[in-house]
Amino acid sequence: MTQTTGSDTSRVRLGAAGAAVTLATLVTNALAYVVPVLGARRLSAADLGALATVLALGAIAAVPGFGLQIAVAAHRARWGGGGAGRLGLRTAALTGAVTLAAVPLLTVLLRLPAPLTLLLAATTFATVLAGRWLGELQGDQRFLRLAVAMAVVAAGRYGGLVVGLLLGRGPVTCLLLTTVTGLLALPILARLAAPETAGVTSPIGRGAESATPPGAVLTGPRGDEPGAGETGGVVPRRLGARQVTTACAATLAMLTISYADLILARQLLPAADSGAYAVGSVLTKGALWAPQVVTLLVLPRLARGDRRARLVALALIMACGAALVLAATIGGELAFRLAGGAGYLHLADTAPIFAATGALYAVVFMLVNDRVATGARWPAAPLWVATAGLAAATALIAPRTVTGVLSCALIAATVTAAAMVWLVFRPGRPTHAINIGNLRPTWMRGSQRTRTTLSDQPGAVTRQTGVDDDSAGTQAPRAPSRWLP
Repeated sequence: MTQTTGSDTSRVRLGAAGAAVTLATLVTNALAYVVPVLGARRLSAADLGALATVLALGAIAAVPGFGLQIAVAAHRARWGGGGAGRLGLRTAALTGAVTLAAVPLLTVLLRLPAPLTLLLAATTFATVLAGRWLGELQGDQRFLRLAVAMAVVAAGRYGGLVVGLLLGRGPVTCLLLTTVTGLLALPILARLAAPETAGVTSPIGRGAESATPPGAVLTGPRGDEPGAGETGGVVPRRLGARQVTTACAATLAMLTISYADLILARQLLPAADSGAYAVGSVLTKGALWAPQVVTLLVLPRLARGDRRARLVALALIMACGAALVLAATIGGELAFRLAGGAGYLHLADTAPIFAATGALYAVVFMLVNDRVATGARWPAAPLWVATAGLAAATALIAPRTVTGVLSCALIAATVTAAAMVWLVFRPGRPTHAINIGNLRPTWMRGSQRTRTTLSDQPGAVTRQTGVDDDSAGTQAPRAPSRWLP
């Protein structure tokens, strides 16, 4: 009875967290949409072009922030806290410095005002640094606070732009305002991500009666258990630049492959067909980003090697994709009417293909996050190969039509999804997560024995306590201590 009630409560909390994160995502997308709409009405064509270019550069420069968030979240879920503060600051400072160094080049090549590109470096610093606290909240599974933090980041990133445009200011003033709001958002994020008071609730919802980092595995008994005088410890891991670099590269690969077909269509198709493809790509992006809240919620569990969570998340994303493809099949004309107007209704038959491409990429994104979270080497390698193949196929083989480019994009998405499924679920895949199945309290054994096993991949540690000598870790798991996270 108690187990059922606890399970129901967990489902309710997870549902509430999912709803909150979804709402925060909608707020972010709404603010991002309002900026170009207001800009088109308040700025001249030249000023609008300059502001849009700087915002596009800012989106590219923000990739290290997403990578930092993923790396920090996976690290905290697997190993607990530590190292995120200085590494986050170095990542943000390095990204801002690179952007600052590129100011003269960007100013000349893109014909941008120098103040705009200088302010871009400051906004980039704030955006990337925010990824540290978002990752801490995500890794600790404090999803309600994460939703609030996402809304704060959105307000800091776009709020100044919206206010400046409403006041009728130019691009420089607007970007100056958003730099100020972005920097002001950082202490709010730090407050949201701060550990809660000891003795109340730990950052991931467990009792916190000590300063043990959340997510760490305790190998010794607590003070009120028999055998408390024996030596115990925490399994530590340092978050390093390698993890952040890997996550950044994976994020860049995901963005590149999801926009590759649109860029290729712009390059290869006539202007009218290129515009039509851009309208259809709205359906692709909708099918891609609609289920991403599932990936965000499941990442901490993926980092711990939770196979059931991986399967459930994959099933949810596939179900969402199937529903969107079915909706596009039935209401293709309505979808194109909403996305681009009546002038694009002749492409209604392609709506399911656009949606299917996005749905497959949603599966790919979730599986790439799984490989990043579990410490796999080159987690996004199939995406780079698929992007190169897509570019070659569209340039050399495919007809120079909307259907030709779209068919290549669908094939690339299908092959990439199949490759990622094989990599994640292949037999004999190394396990990188902490295995706590064989742990049991010291007082049940009378003595403490600890064995640390290094897997064949660097950085993977399995810490087992109290494994019987007669079976070398192959026996049935012992009941874990109630003090284990």
